[in-house]
Amino acid sequence: MTKGITQPLDSYRLAEISAPVPCYICESSNTHNAEFCHDCAAPMALAHQARSQKLHPRMIATIGPSAVGKTVYLGMLMDMLSRQPDRLHLLARGAFSITLQQTTVAALARCRFPQKTPNEPDRWNWVHSQIHRRDQPIPLELIMPDMAGEAILEEVDHPHSYRVIRAFLEKCAGALILVDAIKLKEGSLEQDFFTMKLLTYLSELVEAPRNAWSNRPVGIVFSKADQCEGCMRDPTAFAEKHAKGMTRQCLERFPKHKFFAAGVAGACAFREIPGEPRVRVPLRIEPRGIVEPFEWILDYIDV
Repeated sequence: MTKGITQPLDSYRLAEISAPVPCYICESSNTHNAEFCHDCAAPMALAHQARSQKLHPRMIATIGPSAVGKTVYLGMLMDMLSRQPDRLHLLARGAFSITLQQTTVAALARCRFPQKTPNEPDRWNWVHSQIHRRDQPIPLELIMPDMAGEAILEEVDHPHSYRVIRAFLEKCAGALILVDAIKLKEGSLEQDFFTMKLLTYLSELVEAPRNAWSNRPVGIVFSKADQCEGCMRDPTAFAEKHAKGMTRQCLERFPKHKFFAAGVAGACAFREIPGEPRVRVPLRIEPRGIVEPFEWILDYIDV
């Protein structure tokens, strides 16, 4: 004789799992258990976290050429904001959002710079955080990825090469563009040309006048300025002297722009190993001008 039992059917769970989940970056439909978007490779954790809250996260781009210092800047910015209890404080959302801070601080502690960001989007570090400001009762939800410089250049030269970059930049509330101050001072025009390309790409990215990039804030951050005192003293004068093309683009196309100077390493040296190229290493860590560009751009973003 078999004893009868009552077994509830969890049909509602099957329905929930089968419902498509749109990617927060490109809005493509994905399965409930997908780790990365099948179309743009952005982490689906961003979409799941956005669905669980009333406030929709805003996005800020930190972009620039390869080896300009985007990873170091973002990692140091996170570390400083997560430790200071003053007017601006950062709380990471999701364990994956701490990886960038962890790898950056760990590398600098060993007197090394972090490794180059891979070109594959599914290997990028994404930061989803809550920004608490003393003058704002409601925290700001913010998403900032560490995108590879070579991938950015490929998308700028050949639009639609990287769906995730284009979709992300279309939705960004603003951008911080990093420029290598040392190379500019040495007379290299590569940084100026790259930034001019990037500014042109942004200005033509959104057709609707109301949402055009001309209405969004763009901060030009001269990285490695700790080794260029003239830049640290007056970044605007430095831009006018060493990057005339970029300066003209900003004046004509981006009314909400400002120049900044930032540095992380107080002093650097080169490590030489026989048979290998010279490697630039930081001797000590003295962050300067890291938070100021971020604070400036936050003033233009509504909660």
